[in-house]
Order: sequence, then C-alpha cells, then structure tokens
Amino acid sequence: MKIAIIGATGHAGSLILSEALARDLAVTAIVRHPEKLKVQVPILVKDLFELTKKDVEYFDVVVDAFRPPVGQEELHQTSLKHLTNILRGTDTRLFVVGGASSLFIDEDHRMIDLSDPNAVYYPTAYNMYQAFLDLKAAQRVNWTYLSPAANFVPDGQRTGHYQVSDDHLQKNAQGQSEISMADYAIAVIDEIIEPRHLNQHFSVYS
Repeated sequence: MKIAIIGATGHAGSLILSEALARDLAVTAIVRHPEKLKVQVPILVKDLFELTKKDVEYFDVVVDAFRPPVGQEELHQTSLKHLTNILRGTDTRLFVVGGASSLFIDEDHRMIDLSDPNAVYYPTAYNMYQAFLDLKAAQRVNWTYLSPAANFVPDGQRTGHYQVSDDHLQKNAQGQSEISMADYAIAVIDEIIEPRHLNQHFSVYS
C-alpha cells in the first residue's frame, strides 16, 4: 500500500508518519521543508496548492494533515477544495485529519466550537467545518474524514487504545472528551489498512 502524507512534519502528520512506518507501509512525505523531517522517507517537495492529479493518483491513500498558519484559517477550505479537485475521478482515497467542529454535541445537532464567533478558536472551527461540508458534497471522490475528540492532545501518551464513534461528540468514563495525537495516529493507520468508513465521517476518543 502506497501512502502520501501532506503536512508530515506537523504535530499530527509526523505521528501518522511514524505510525505508518512502524507498520511497514510505503510512505512518501509531501512537504515544503524536508529539512524538518526526522526520519528517512521518500519525499515530494511541493506546496499543497501546486500538487497535480499526476502527483497524487499514484498513491492508494493521501493523508491530508495540512494546518494553515494563524490568521490564514480560510486555507482550510481552499486547500481541501484543491485536493478534492485533483483527486476527483481517481482511485486514490483522501483521508482528512479533521476537527471536532464537525461533531454534534446534542440531539438538536448543535455544533461544538461554533456557538461563539468571538472565540479565539472560531476561525479554525468555522473554516474546518465549511471545508468538511464541501467535502461531503464532492462528487467522484473517495474520502474519509476523521474527527478527534474535543481535546486533541499534541504531547499526550500513546496508550494504544481508542474508542470509535460516529459524528457525535463522546466523552470517556471520566467525563472528558480527549485523545492524544499518538492514539489518533493509530486510528488513522488502522482505518487505512482496514477501511471501514469509506465516504464517511467518524470520530475517535480515549
């Protein structure tokens, strides 16, 4: 299985890369700054917005772990739209490292993180959610969108365990909605190896 990871030097992307290598998968890192990679893997040095269909259709799965800089949160929408455009009509599966803003928190389907436009997190939450809606509406694209729990812990422990849910926010026995990025990476690779959510949105939590 041939996998490409966009944003392989970021928090989530680097952990997904490590997890894929630990499972002996063939991984290519799509990055702008290869000097930031901490492991030896095949590299495609290219900006996400310069990627073409020819660049990506070779892979079985393209993992989108791109995160725009602060102040440019609208790139969540434009970047995912570009990826869906170049993957349309191919057999390559687009696996999106999503956000919790697309999860329902009650039976009235009120979205988390979208209730206060003045909140610091709002630009990211709003743009990630709008990008998700566009992805769901895309035609002839093979995709999977995986949301983490509300608290997505960069330096959290790798426990090797996680729980799977649908598009509703879940909490553990301690009343917390959280997952470490390391355990999230396990869930990503598990789903890539054994697909169970083709053209679906699901979530994971500890």
